[in-house]
Amino acid sequence: CSSLAGIMLLEVFLVLGTLLIYFFFSKKNEETLPFKDGWWGRGQKPVTKEDSSIRPFKVETAEEELSDLFRRLDQARFTEPLENSCFHYGTNSVHLRKVVSYWKNQFNWKKQVEVLNKYPQFKTKIQGIDIHFVHVKPPRLPEGQAAKPLLMVHGWPGSFYEFYKIIPLLTDPASHGLGDEHIFEVICPSIPGYGFSEAPHKQDFNSVSAASVFYELMLRLGFNEFYTQGGDAGCVICTNLAQIAPSHVKGLHLNMVLVSKLGLSHLLSILLGRYFPGLFGFQDEDVRRMFPFLKKWLYKILSEFGYAHIQATKPDTVGCGLNDSPVGLAAYILEKFSSWTDMEFQNLEDGGLERKFSLDDLLTNIMIYWVSGCIVSSMRFYKENLQKGIGTQKHDKLTVQVPTGIAAFPNEILHIPQAWAKKKYTNIVSFHFMPRGGHFAALEEPELLAKDILQFVDKVEKEQLWKKK
Repeated sequence: CSSLAGIMLLEVFLVLGTLLIYFFFSKKNEETLPFKDGWWGRGQKPVTKEDSSIRPFKVETAEEELSDLFRRLDQARFTEPLENSCFHYGTNSVHLRKVVSYWKNQFNWKKQVEVLNKYPQFKTKIQGIDIHFVHVKPPRLPEGQAAKPLLMVHGWPGSFYEFYKIIPLLTDPASHGLGDEHIFEVICPSIPGYGFSEAPHKQDFNSVSAASVFYELMLRLGFNEFYTQGGDAGCVICTNLAQIAPSHVKGLHLNMVLVSKLGLSHLLSILLGRYFPGLFGFQDEDVRRMFPFLKKWLYKILSEFGYAHIQATKPDTVGCGLNDSPVGLAAYILEKFSSWTDMEFQNLEDGGLERKFSLDDLLTNIMIYWVSGCIVSSMRFYKENLQKGIGTQKHDKLTVQVPTGIAAFPNEILHIPQAWAKKKYTNIVSFHFMPRGGHFAALEEPELLAKDILQFVDKVEKEQLWKKK
């Protein structure tokens, strides 16, 4: 009888052990996002192996294209704005006329092409489409030191050009007073469908698809371990990449965070966080940036995210007009560079556009959209990411274990407190309230962003945090 009881007890332990092993390994599997091996080229995927060569690329524009642009600028029709409306109704056409006049008479695209081509650019075919990227190596390295690969991903309506001011601060920090302890080799790709990366020819190319493509790009360049950095769409893509390849991403640095799922604790903190901040892990600066919640969150979503609803539902309809009219394209993009840099700029007749950016920088970004004809495909990215609902995808439900650094700029559209972010990013090792700056941080405040990236990487390296993931 005792032997029978012993056998039964052994069976119970075996069952429990099996369940524990299953739970352990299934949990581990759930924590990794599957790599998305798609085919985004035209037609059927060929049986032959894809050409994996890396080809040099330079931005070039034919005279015919420029003649066509100037003809369209000359024939633009403007609508008179409401009196004293500033930028509250969108881009004010009185100021838009001045921008178009500068575009026609002073802006030198050929000179800006030389600026774009000052950094080495390349193309390589991945999953059926040509991927464009900037790849900048350090001009010098101290003896015995290796450059750290850093993938930087832009968003909408930006481009790889957003990083042109921050690249030298990262590849040659010593020359800019930032020391030489950490020197980077920077890779800035264009998201497929943006800039000079080929647009997907198939439906369902979302952020996980882009992350998979960029993961393949980094491996192709010979980087088995690397850092990633992004804001806007780049934030989601880099997050997905950290979920796909946590053993390859040493650290994830973000200048924007998205929360796609709000639980009971979030709702309670919305209701009571203003009065009991410590109870919900809020700091004084969180309270200042988030409350009153109706004004600083709900009303902001309603007033600022109409474009996202359009692009997540019928991007091609609006896109047709923007792709046909350079003035319409400029109006659409400039409005975002105004309000997303500082919402208070809506109160200014010129939208405050030149308070943080030069017209040359703004028009260079717009020209990248115009000459590549990518505005429609860039807007489709919203539909591919949002058409199945917010917070419903597998990557929305998975946490991120990779060491994470967050630079919270005060004029970002929506502020996400660390207490909320850590539910998604379980290994936040650096969270800083930045003193100034908005959505386009790399272009607006390159030195602030570079310093935050450097201190984050320094912490990860010195404490070897990537080995503790």
